[in-house]
Amino acid sequence: MTVAAEISRLREELAVLHAELVRYRLVVWTAGNISARVPGAELLVIKPSGVSYDELTPDKMVVCDLDGNVVEGDLRPSSDTAASAYVYRHLPDVGAVVHTHSPYATAWASRGEAIPCVLTMMADEFGGEIPIGPFALIGGEDIGAAIVDTLRGHRSTAVLLASHGVFTIGATPRAAVKSAVMCEEVARTVHLVRQLGSPLPIAADDVDSLYARYQNDYGQG
Repeated sequence: MTVAAEISRLREELAVLHAELVRYRLVVWTAGNISARVPGAELLVIKPSGVSYDELTPDKMVVCDLDGNVVEGDLRPSSDTAASAYVYRHLPDVGAVVHTHSPYATAWASRGEAIPCVLTMMADEFGGEIPIGPFALIGGEDIGAAIVDTLRGHRSTAVLLASHGVFTIGATPRAAVKSAVMCEEVARTVHLVRQLGSPLPIAADDVDSLYARYQNDYGQG
């Protein structure tokens, strides 16, 4: 597939997946975004800044290089473009980045607290806790550096940035969106558990076993 064809495909896919963020109530108004690496090129596709989800169409997506410069598109890209570009430059296996302010996960982020691995769902999907990263200002590469530095050494595809929200990564845009959906679900459940009492941790060996099974054997292959 040519680079132009890949960009066209990603524009279509991102338009559909941004609607999933709304459907799962992970975003409000114009906040949040999805970006995707363009296979075979030093490019990314990302949501435009400040555009309503109801108005997002494939032609509105913005193409940038991996320094965050606009290459194709009539609109300004997301304020997280530099952060996404930093992630793609430093984590070559990452194909997509998602950012949300989903309420339960962001509440954990506002406390500067990781979500402990106390659910089999967390062990399956994230291989342990969902870590907390440092506060970083919006608009530059600081957020990207915080994502990369925090996720190194973690199996988690989600990170909470202090006083900000959720960033997730994935090999594909759909995988990164799934991570964002699951992050919010476990953040909500663990919050509810803590209203009842102290959550029960899962032993590290069991977390490893659950993660391996889910990543390698679950589903239809």
